[in-house]
Amino acid sequence: MKHLLDTRDLTREEAINILDTADYMRQVGLREVKKLPALQGRTVVNLFFEDSTRTRLSFETAEKRLSADVINFAAKGSSVSKGESLKDTAQTLAAINADAIVVRHSASGAPQRLAEAGWIDAPILNAGDGTHAHPTQALLDAMTLRQFQEQSRGIETRGAALEGMRVAIVGDILHSRVARSNLWLLTTLGAEVIFVAPPTLLPVDIDDWPCRVFYSLDEALKTEPDAVMLLRIQKERMQAAFFPSGEEYTRLWGLTPERFAQLDSADHETAILHPGPMNRGLEISAVAADSDRSWVLRQVNNGVSVRMAVLYLLMTGGSADDFYSH
Repeated sequence: MKHLLDTRDLTREEAINILDTADYMRQVGLREVKKLPALQGRTVVNLFFEDSTRTRLSFETAEKRLSADVINFAAKGSSVSKGESLKDTAQTLAAINADAIVVRHSASGAPQRLAEAGWIDAPILNAGDGTHAHPTQALLDAMTLRQFQEQSRGIETRGAALEGMRVAIVGDILHSRVARSNLWLLTTLGAEVIFVAPPTLLPVDIDDWPCRVFYSLDEALKTEPDAVMLLRIQKERMQAAFFPSGEEYTRLWGLTPERFAQLDSADHETAILHPGPMNRGLEISAVAADSDRSWVLRQVNNGVSVRMAVLYLLMTGGSADDFYSH
């Protein structure tokens, strides 16, 4: 594995190798000294052309825990704002001998262009590109689902796929790189994916995707999903009136206190996930977000572990066996 651009490119074995490595990295995070010398003397550049706080901080924490030297490059205030191209930026990074580049870009396909154009010979990690992909988010979601599976079914996380799990992803599928990356990864790991959204927030080619589609959250919940993932309603993209109002969206597709009470009283155990940041009271109620069924804080915690795992595997050529074979 040279780059991490899209979960669609991952085989089942590669995905499980990443998740098993992340399990070990999580144990590192529980130690008093939360560091490994694995990337000492190596330089990782965080190249963010799009605003981000949570993802950038998560990557930066992961890099520092692996003892890498970290350079943060933000497009705002740089030569990019003066018209410097992606190629010029890449060649500058090549000149300073960057060993890996984490890229977040508003244009779909920008990390792939960087990886394939021959401008720089270093692993490229996609930290989110346009509405296309966000592979580390999907991997941390899968890691969280493996932990939930261990709690609810007693299946040990190491080496486990997600066979037989049903995951409902609710909300703005049309603009969501998280939904796309989760669809390909969870399907590869054997889970069934359900998308729940108003017709206006579904892609036109949804019929060709390996998922079931529901237009009603109440109908979707009757299938007894093992996990419900609420997507953030991206208010900045909602100028086109995709639904009548926020109140109407909450009434039909939000995890309201009433829907949560039904979930909470059911015999079937269901995990609640959210990639964040949450619009409380819009796509998810506060009572659901703060409940014992919410795995949102575990997702945040798992983000650092997954990013440590991906950086380690890409930059050293190692595998999970490096940690478990002795």
